[in-house]
Parts: sequence; C-alpha cells; structure tokens
Amino acid sequence: MKKHGKKYVEASNNVDRNKLYSVEDAIKLVKETSTTKFDSTVELAVKLNIDSKKSDQQLKGSLSLPNGTGKTKKILVIAKGTFAEEAKNAGADYVGDKDLLDKIKNENWFDFDVLVATPDMMPEVGKIGNILGPRGLMPNPKTGTVTPKVGAVVEDIKKGMVTYKNDKFGNVHTIIGKVSFDNKKLEENLVYAINTIAKAKPNSVKGVFIENISISTTMGPGIKLDKNSFDF
Repeated sequence: MKKHGKKYVEASNNVDRNKLYSVEDAIKLVKETSTTKFDSTVELAVKLNIDSKKSDQQLKGSLSLPNGTGKTKKILVIAKGTFAEEAKNAGADYVGDKDLLDKIKNENWFDFDVLVATPDMMPEVGKIGNILGPRGLMPNPKTGTVTPKVGAVVEDIKKGMVTYKNDKFGNVHTIIGKVSFDNKKLEENLVYAINTIAKAKPNSVKGVFIENISISTTMGPGIKLDKNSFDF
C-alpha cells in the first residue's frame, strides 16, 4: 500500500470520503487541502461509463478553458508557406517543417509541449510517429492539432486549450487551473470542462455517461463532487 506524507494525511482528514461536495464547496476545499509550497495545478478526474476496448466508445478531444490553465505551453507548428507565417504571427514558439522533424529524430529534441501540424504535413509527421506517440505529442484531428487553421489553434492553446482522452479504465483526466486562481474562475473552468465532456458522449453509450467526478491538487487528496451540481 502506498504511504502518504504527513501533509497529505493532514489534508485528507479535512475531506469527508463519504460526502459528495457541491462545486463551490469542492473548489474551496481543494484549495484548502493543497499540500505544496508551489502553485499547484488543480486536476479533474471523470469516471465514464464506456467500454474503452471498443473503438466507437473512445473519447478524445480538446477544450478551451474560459479562464485559461495558468500554465504557458511551448508550441511547435509543422507547416509551410502562408500556414507557417500564420503560425508565427499567432505566437507559435517554433515553426518549421522537415528540418524540425529531423531535429526531433536525430537530436532527441523536445523543447515543446504541443505539436500542431497542417494536414499536408502529416505524412512527414507520421514518419516519426513512433517517437511522438509514446510522449503524447502526435497531432490528431480530434484534438484540433491537425488543422489548416493553425493561427486560431495556436491562439487557443496559448489562451488555455487542453486535450483529453480516456485511459483504459474509462477515466478522463485534465487540468482546470491553478490553486492561485480565484474560486469563481476555477468554478467556471470546472463546469465548462464537465459540460464539454458530457456533450462528447458517444452515440453507442446507453444510460448514464458520467459516473463519478473528482478534483484534487497536484499532491493533494481527491474530493468527490455531487453530479447534481452540474446541468448535463
């Protein structure tokens, strides 16, 4: 059994494991139970009623949090011509084509958090899919990272766009901000994230889609939320 530190144990004592908290109470409590000296990330975990082995029940997408994530991401855009200029003007950290793909392959270069590519460049990007895939960096149309609208996507990511996908247990994890955010901003981000995931329910899923919702800080205890606090 995993042993937790003293701070975690003390924080956990303030959380009622048998209680389902309202959005307001959960946000207040998650900030109170943050155990780190640094500005912790507030994380969302959603348990879904899906069969992750079925391709038509896989969940993958992106959402742009209304109040951002509090975290700046470095963006690499693989594009040519006017698309490349558009990406540069939108604030992409790195813009190139085969030269940067070769840099990744030959120099093990990963000084970026998100890779965006235009559709015409995907055959080249696919050649190093075995390198990008395991790191979660392979662009995908479902998450909006394969697109001709590179400028708009770069701007969205800079503002707070995050991607999400289910794991093999049917859970979706994403971030909704930082402990330093005021309560209202965290509440808005949380509600927006839940509503976005709820709307992504696959047609093949029958009955209840979202089973459980919880939030926590980077090293803090989980706090379960009352699903009736949301309108989905």
